[in-house]
Amino acid sequence: MEGIMHFMELSGFANVTWGHLIMIMVGLIFIYLAITKDYEPLLLVPIGFGILIGNIPFMENMGMQIGIYEDGSVMNMLYYGVLKGLYPPLIFLGIGAMTDFSTLLSNPRLMLLGAAAQIGIFLTFMTALALGFTLNQAASIGIIGGADGPTAIFLSSRLAPELIGAIAIAAYSYMALVPVIQPPIIKLLTSKEERLIKMKPPRAVSKTEKMIFPIVGLLLTTFISPGALPLLGMLFFGNLLKESGVTKRLADTASKQLIDIVTILLGVTVGASTQATTFLTPQSVLIFGLGAVSFMVATAGGVLFAKFMNLFLKGDDKINPMIGAAGVSAVPDSARVVHQLGQNEDKTNYLLMHAMAPNVSGVIGSAVAAGILLSYLMKVGW
Repeated sequence: MEGIMHFMELSGFANVTWGHLIMIMVGLIFIYLAITKDYEPLLLVPIGFGILIGNIPFMENMGMQIGIYEDGSVMNMLYYGVLKGLYPPLIFLGIGAMTDFSTLLSNPRLMLLGAAAQIGIFLTFMTALALGFTLNQAASIGIIGGADGPTAIFLSSRLAPELIGAIAIAAYSYMALVPVIQPPIIKLLTSKEERLIKMKPPRAVSKTEKMIFPIVGLLLTTFISPGALPLLGMLFFGNLLKESGVTKRLADTASKQLIDIVTILLGVTVGASTQATTFLTPQSVLIFGLGAVSFMVATAGGVLFAKFMNLFLKGDDKINPMIGAAGVSAVPDSARVVHQLGQNEDKTNYLLMHAMAPNVSGVIGSAVAAGILLSYLMKVGW
C-alpha cells in the first residue's frame, strides 16, 4: 500500500494544477486551429504539441531531469538553441534560400511599406516602458510587432531571456492568426475604390540583378545595423545560394531539410517552455496583449503609409493600399491575405506579386530594427 501511495504521489494526477489544465487546453486549441483551419500548421502543430509536453505535471523537486527548465534534461539541451539564439539564424538561412526578391527589385519604392510597418515595434516599445517593463524587456516585447518569430526570439535571447517563452508564443501566435487579424483592419482603413486599384505588372528582373542583390543588401543593411548581422548575414547568404545557380544542392538543403528540422526543434521547445509553473503569470498575459496591439499597429502603419504615398502618385503608378498590410514580415501569409481580399473585390485583380515586395522587405526591416535596438541597448548597458 505504501508503494502504491508513493506511485500516486509521483503521477501527473497528484501534481496537476489549474495552470497545467489551462495550458493543455491552449495547446489543444493551437493544434485544432492548425489542422482544421490550416493556420500556419508547420508552426502551430509543433508549438501546440510542445505546450502539451511542457505541461505534463511532475514533481519538479525530484531531480528527474525531465522538465525543460531542469539542467541536463533532454528538453533543456534542445531549448539551448532558443536561449542562445542559435535557431533563428538557421531559420533565416532557409528563408533566404526560398525567397525570390524579384518583386522588390522591380519596384524598390515598395520597400518603404515594409519600413513603415515597423512603427508597431517602436510604439509598443514605448507602451511597454510606460507599463513598467525595463528597456531590455520593452525592446524584446516591441519586436513582436514585426510578426517575425525568429527575430523576436533572437532579440529576447540577448536582452530578456526571462521573457523568451511568452514573447515567442505571442509572436508565432499572431503570425498564425494573420488571416483573422489583418482583414478587418485593412477594410476599416481603405475604401472600396482603393481596394479596387489595379497596379501595373512588375518589370522583369535580370539574373545578374538577383545575384548582386544579396551582396549589396548584406553590406548596406549590416553597415547600418551591425547587430542584425547573424540574421541578415544568413538571410542574404541563403538567397545567394539560390540565385547563384551553382549551389542548387546547398540551396535545396537550406530551404527544405534544414529549415524543417530547425522549425520542429524551435516549435516544440518554445511550446514546452510554457510550463505552467513558470510561464502562466500576469506578466505573460500582458505581453500577449501588447503583442496584439503591436501587430495591429504595424498592419495599420503599412496601410496608412501606402495611402500617404498615393497622394504623390498618379494614374497606374498608384499603389493599392492593401499591400501596405503585407509590410509585416509574416511571409508569405500577409501577402496571401492581401491577394485574397483583392480577389474578393475583383476577380481580375492580382496583388500577390505586388504584396510580396513589402512582405520580404518587412523581414529585412524587422531584423534591422532588432539590430538597432540590440546595438543601442547593449552599448548603454541597460
